Amino acid sequence: MNASLDLNEAERARILAKAAAFAPPPATLPDGRRELVGLSREELTAEMLAMGEKPFRAKQLWHWIYHQGEADFSRMNTIAKPMQAKLAERFVVGRPEVATQQDSADSTRKWLFRFRDKQQVETVYIPSADEDRGAVCISTQVGCTLSCRFCHTGTQALVRNLGAAEIVGQFMAARDSYGEWPSPKDGTPRHLSNIVVMGMGEPLYNYENVAKALKIVMDHEGIGLSRRRITLSTSGVVPMMDRCGAELGVGLAVSLHAVTDELRDEIVPLNRKYPIAEVLAACRRYPGASNARRITSEYVMLRGVNDSEAEARELVRLISGMPAKVNLIPFNPWPGSPYKTSTSEAIHRFADILNAAGYASPIRRPRGRDILAACGQLKTESERKRRAEN
Repeated sequence: MNASLDLNEAERARILAKAAAFAPPPATLPDGRRELVGLSREELTAEMLAMGEKPFRAKQLWHWIYHQGEADFSRMNTIAKPMQAKLAERFVVGRPEVATQQDSADSTRKWLFRFRDKQQVETVYIPSADEDRGAVCISTQVGCTLSCRFCHTGTQALVRNLGAAEIVGQFMAARDSYGEWPSPKDGTPRHLSNIVVMGMGEPLYNYENVAKALKIVMDHEGIGLSRRRITLSTSGVVPMMDRCGAELGVGLAVSLHAVTDELRDEIVPLNRKYPIAEVLAACRRYPGASNARRITSEYVMLRGVNDSEAEARELVRLISGMPAKVNLIPFNPWPGSPYKTSTSEAIHRFADILNAAGYASPIRRPRGRDILAACGQLKTESERKRRAEN
C-alpha cells in the first residue's frame, strides 16, 4: 500500500512538472498592469497591501469583480475616485475576447474565445432540454495531449495550459453574454446554473490552474456556484483524481468508453498508462461519492465498436457496487472522423441492460451539432507555438 502511495506521489510530481512546461503566459500586460481575475483572495490581498491599502480593499474588489461582474474600475462606486484611478494605473479586470459567437437551432451557444497571446479555445452553453437553465462547458487547455480517437480536440496538438484567469474568464464572459450579473443569490434561479469542465483539454493535466479557478467560482462571496453544480471530466489521470476529490469535492465524470483494455488502449490511449481497473479503483476511492452523488461514467456509442449487448453486461459487472450512473453519448461526427454513430436501437438496448441492473443511463441528447458544439466536436486552429531557443 505504501509503495503504491509513493508511486502515485511521484507520478503526481511528474504530472505537475510537465504542466509547468506548458504554462500560460504571465498575468502581467506589456504595459506593466497586472490582471486581477484569477488571483486568489490571498494574492489579491497581497497586491493591496503592496499598494499600502488595508485588506478590506481586496474584499471590495472581490465583490465587484466576481459578484457584480464589473470590469471597469470607474464604475465601482463604493471605491473613491482617486483610488479608482490608482487601481486603473496598476491593474486590469479582463475577459477573453469573443472572436466568434454561434447560436444553434436548439439554443446551444458556442464562443471562440481569444486570449492575449492570440491563442483560442471554444466554450459552449448547453441549455437544459426541459428547464430554463443550463451548463457552461469550460475548456482548460489549448489543444490536448491525449489523442482520443473519437474526439475532434484530440486531433489538435497541445499548445499550452490555460491560466486560472482564462478558465474562470470563460464563465464570466458567458455571464456577460446572458446578462447574468450580479450573481444570483438566495435561491434566485440561475440561467447559467452549472459548470462542466468537459471542453478542450484534460483538466487533471492542468490541475493547479483548474483548481484555482474552481475555488474562485465556488467562493460564496463572489460567483458562488456550489460544488454540487460543478462536474469535472477526466480521461482517467489516476494520480490526480484523489487530489481533486480531497481538495475540490466537485462531481466527477470519467471518460470510460470501453470495457476492455484492448479497445480502450486504442480509442483512449491514456489507458496504456492508467488501465480500466486502476481508473475504476480511483473512482471507488473518490471522496463524497454516494448514491446521492454518483460518479458518472461517460460512454460514447460507436457503431460496431463498443455498443454490443455483451459490452453493456460487462460494463454492469465493472461498475458493480459503485455509486455510478452512465451517460450514453451518441457519437457526434466531425470532418474526417473514423467512426459512425450507433443506431438508435443499439443505444436503447445498451441503456435497457444498464437500467435493468439499477444504473441510471440517460442517453445524452446531442446539442449544438449544427455548429460543431456537441460533445467531442470542439477544435480551434491554434498551432503549437515555436519557442525560440537561446
